Amino acid sequence: MKSAEHSVTAKQMTRSLLPHRAEETLRQLVYRRNCALAPRRYRAELQRWYWLSTGRTCDLDHPRTVGEKIQWLKLYDSTPLKGRLADKFLVRQEIVERVGPEHLVPLLGVWDRADQIDFEALPDAGVLKTTHGSGWNIRFTDRRALNIPATRRRLEGWLRTRAAMTGGFELHYEFCEPRIICEPLLHDDSGGLRDYKVMVFNGEVQFVVCFTGRFTPGFTMSTHLPDWSPAPFHYGGPPARPICPPRPAGLEQMLEIARELAQGFALVRVDFYEANGQVYVGELTFTDSNGLTWFAPSRYDAELGERLVLPEKKPFRGVML
Repeated sequence: MKSAEHSVTAKQMTRSLLPHRAEETLRQLVYRRNCALAPRRYRAELQRWYWLSTGRTCDLDHPRTVGEKIQWLKLYDSTPLKGRLADKFLVRQEIVERVGPEHLVPLLGVWDRADQIDFEALPDAGVLKTTHGSGWNIRFTDRRALNIPATRRRLEGWLRTRAAMTGGFELHYEFCEPRIICEPLLHDDSGGLRDYKVMVFNGEVQFVVCFTGRFTPGFTMSTHLPDWSPAPFHYGGPPARPICPPRPAGLEQMLEIARELAQGFALVRVDFYEANGQVYVGELTFTDSNGLTWFAPSRYDAELGERLVLPEKKPFRGVML
């Protein structure tokens, strides 16, 4: 009999059976249903979503694993402060005040609506991002090749979407302010841009995940301890191939900044880039991968979970879920 972590989940089975258009229609139906839910239903629906996504139950009364504790944090620690810091525009002020303006990725524009963007004024290469969710980015290497009407429609669709209701109930996104920003397309010595994701539990760095060659066929992930030695586990599933990227020159600076920005939170993932000899903060994430990313070997989900101390429960918009 297969274990839950290796079995096919209901979500995976649905994706394998439905054509893309039908899958998108189903996703929209789920989204509209979630938007209509009363807050008292969020807990039960979150547990149902977790089971459909992972094939495992989620014990919110006695959470043990990192994944379960992230689900708990969604319900009982989704605060306006988290929403402000998860907002890709609003967080910039916090970064300036806490660690300095030199760690900000340059800002090339900010808009409330897609029709305000002057595409002719954009750089030849860059990234358009909406500020209130995860993964809502348009990366372009040739501005002239952009389909402007389609790009505007895509951005407007994201602006109208409540990220918390797309699945997983990442409720702190309800406190973000939807906007569009543009940043330059940075590069490092890898030929692309390595993405360093520093996981911090209760103010202490636990591990770092390095994405190398993102958006390329040679994309890999590697997991490291804070001293950059290989971790005894891989976070995010089995690695595509053994790889040990070079230790970033600014590693100690990244760890120091991550600890500073993570103060007062049970769990924060602080993302960094290193380009042109400078360390930049990418974003702060409080519900990493929606709490679905898994460890290999799987026992580390519970072992790392023991290090994650949950705070006192807080109501969400005045309601204790």
